[in-house]
Amino acid sequence: MQERLIAVENKTSSSNFIKSIVSDDLKSGKVNEVITRFPPEPNGYLHIGHAKSICLNFELADEFGGKTNLRFDDTNPLKEDTEYVDSIQKDVQWLGFEWDDLRFASDYFGEMYDRARKLIEKGLAYVCDLNAEQIRETRGTLTQPGTASPYRDRSVEENLDLFSRMRSGEFKDGEKVLRAKIDMASPNINLRDPVLYRISHAHHHRTGDAWCIYPMYDFAHPLGDAIEGISHSICTLEFEDHRPLYDWVIEEAEMSATPKQYEFARLNVTNTVMSKRKLKQLVDENVVDGWDDPRMPTISGLRRKGYTAKALRSFCREIGVSRASSIVDERMLEHFIREDLKLKANRTMAVLRPLKVVITNYPEGEVEWLEAENNSENEELGSRKIPFSREIYIEQDDFMENPPSKYFRLFPGNEVRLKHAYFIVCQEVIKDDQGNVIELRCTYDPKTKSGSGFTERKVKGTIHWVEASQAQAVEFRLYEPLITDEAEEEGKPFLECINPNSLEVLSGFVEPNMAGAKGNEKFQFFRHGYFNVDPHLEAEGHLVFNRIVSLKSSFNPKA
Repeated sequence: MQERLIAVENKTSSSNFIKSIVSDDLKSGKVNEVITRFPPEPNGYLHIGHAKSICLNFELADEFGGKTNLRFDDTNPLKEDTEYVDSIQKDVQWLGFEWDDLRFASDYFGEMYDRARKLIEKGLAYVCDLNAEQIRETRGTLTQPGTASPYRDRSVEENLDLFSRMRSGEFKDGEKVLRAKIDMASPNINLRDPVLYRISHAHHHRTGDAWCIYPMYDFAHPLGDAIEGISHSICTLEFEDHRPLYDWVIEEAEMSATPKQYEFARLNVTNTVMSKRKLKQLVDENVVDGWDDPRMPTISGLRRKGYTAKALRSFCREIGVSRASSIVDERMLEHFIREDLKLKANRTMAVLRPLKVVITNYPEGEVEWLEAENNSENEELGSRKIPFSREIYIEQDDFMENPPSKYFRLFPGNEVRLKHAYFIVCQEVIKDDQGNVIELRCTYDPKTKSGSGFTERKVKGTIHWVEASQAQAVEFRLYEPLITDEAEEEGKPFLECINPNSLEVLSGFVEPNMAGAKGNEKFQFFRHGYFNVDPHLEAEGHLVFNRIVSLKSSFNPKA
């Protein structure tokens, strides 16, 4: 079912420059089969920017009858963990995609080592004793060439011997590196003898302690693509300057397959942190309660907040693929989750900031069950029964003792409609010793029952409510951006830009029929927005609802 759904969605996908390249390559016979890959580094959780890349790679191959590999570029054991490997696989599958082959760069460590030796034998790589800081200092600038390492002219024999001893664990971390011998005067700094291998006596999550030298990303990545026969290596524009090195590695390592790299603009979203390093800092500093905190732009965080896979796929398709950098309004993402849920989610009533109302002329001890449709735009979702009695809760914001003009909700002497129920009039306001309103005394008109056809008079305001005796006590979590663009523009340290109002926790009530709601069930609460049952905080007798998005937005995705 999921595969058919995605196939149908793909037929409506728009063209882009990468799709045109692939189409031309197939027509010209340059490639016979489209093979793409999604190559995450397992050093953190995926975020919404990765979702764009996932959709592009998988859907591109699917559209042209090709295949896509999920390959973990696991070349840095100091930062990698099986937790990240597991989370990435879960995210890709949740988005609706299945990879053809599951690969790891570590699968190819042996061949990569042999290719590095080949470069040494050709006089195109050497062992360098400079440390990382010294290499940076001698690399030069955009306007000045670099300075050759004093170890650049070591003989092939000496380099092979030293590289072998690096492999056997004879040297300490950072004591030596293997560098490519390209051009220290190149205008592209990436070609100024980049490091290909470094020493790291660290336990690898897959190879254990079998290796103590590990290939750098810019060396391992093109080799992995070539080994797998990738036809189109798609990455973001930040790697455009790395493409000459990518091509150099494939050519000089004498790989039989020669994949080509194509770059597109990375995704940037307003008020959204898109740096994996910064996201990890938020987790490590306990600013959030994990990678899947609903305030995080990670795929797992968005899932926990309540976003659907379809909404993310639709968003990624709508923003398109280009080489022009731009910033996408966060409201576009919100638009697609509203569109996905508006016909799926039951529309129920919830009171986030309760104010007690006593209907003095309603019979004491009596409970009446009223009929309410679950979604006025989708009759297939049916209806439900909700209780009504003498005592109910309404929103504090739905009452004002001294209202301004054109305020149509409840105030002393005013009549409003209780949704699905009756008209009520506020007769008396009860306050505590500090002058806070703690209770309202109202009367109702039994002739005004919803659905009765009553037309003698009309009211301008309709408010929602929850019957008090059977109301389900729950927790609501409301979210704002964790860090706003305005805060970051002020130039303050990253952690000082945290929005103190990014999370608001409220205790309120929902209808009693929601007592059995399960994790990730989604509802529309009248006037408040769409909410998701938090799958991690769900506990017996206590529900937590995360607000996914409010109900309305002025954003026009077609503008």
